[in-house]
Amino acid sequence: MKPSLRFFLAGFLSLILQTGLCYGIKWIALSKTPSALALNQTQHCKQLEGLVVSQVQLCRSNLELMQTIIQAAREVIKTCRKTFSDMRWNCSSIELAPNYLLDLERGTRESAFVYALSAAAISHTIARACTTGDLPGCSCGPIPDAPMKMKKSGSQANKLMHLHNSEVGRQVLKASLEMKCKCHGVSGSCSIKTCWKGLQELRDIALDLKNKYLSATKVVHRPMGTRKYLVPKDIDIRPVKETELIYLQSSPDFCMKNEKVGSHGTQDRQCNKTSNGSDSCDLMCCGRGYNPYMDKVVERCHCKYHWCCYVTCKKCERTVERYVCK
Repeated sequence: MKPSLRFFLAGFLSLILQTGLCYGIKWIALSKTPSALALNQTQHCKQLEGLVVSQVQLCRSNLELMQTIIQAAREVIKTCRKTFSDMRWNCSSIELAPNYLLDLERGTRESAFVYALSAAAISHTIARACTTGDLPGCSCGPIPDAPMKMKKSGSQANKLMHLHNSEVGRQVLKASLEMKCKCHGVSGSCSIKTCWKGLQELRDIALDLKNKYLSATKVVHRPMGTRKYLVPKDIDIRPVKETELIYLQSSPDFCMKNEKVGSHGTQDRQCNKTSNGSDSCDLMCCGRGYNPYMDKVVERCHCKYHWCCYVTCKKCERTVERYVCK
């Protein structure tokens, strides 16, 4: 990877994910960048939503990377919405970037997940772009980390929390590397084997982070000696584990709409009548009950294989009963 791109990666990751997150997760607003914007001239950087002045300067000097960063922002939104589609909090407020509601502005369990996913997604997307050749000049060499900095303004506890959760996201990504092999030889004899380390899909990484979200630890900012540290609120006899997501403020139950706390509520959300999980009508609807409705579904059917080599199918329509929360 050429030096300028290497240092840009470090600088951009530091500004977005490490530096006190004075700018939070507002960079996810890059997902709204029009596809018609070519991003081949430096003045285009001013048209990108969600970047502060220092990030715009980095954009101008490294235009070749910006489409990958934009793709990462889109992946964060799509993956978060999919991962939490079966829960009361369904990550819908992430689409409001950069003007988030309090569910993502405060030090909540939900913001912990989004910071971790964002950190994993931006690294995942850059790595994929390198392996597919979409980013010129990539190499297998490590990217130097830029120093972490803290702004004096804002809550130091929130900044420490976001730094920690972003690192958890990157560690989960790193741990997801798996060995993949391909055999070469006559009739699949595998006389020669080529192996490499590959990343899991981002959706699998998100599911791992979701489990950490469900078991996240509430922390407090407590003096220890001459400094303050984040320590588990209920079991402060131990330090925070490097592998766990942490949060400072409890979240509402997200049952009723209340924008003051960042809750959209679950009215009109679809639920599963036969499920015992978080998408069940009992849990999703918070005991308010649900309404049934009939929905028409078009599916492929009566498929036939033709020699050689294609398949033809007909389209069949059936009616299914679905349920939405009152």
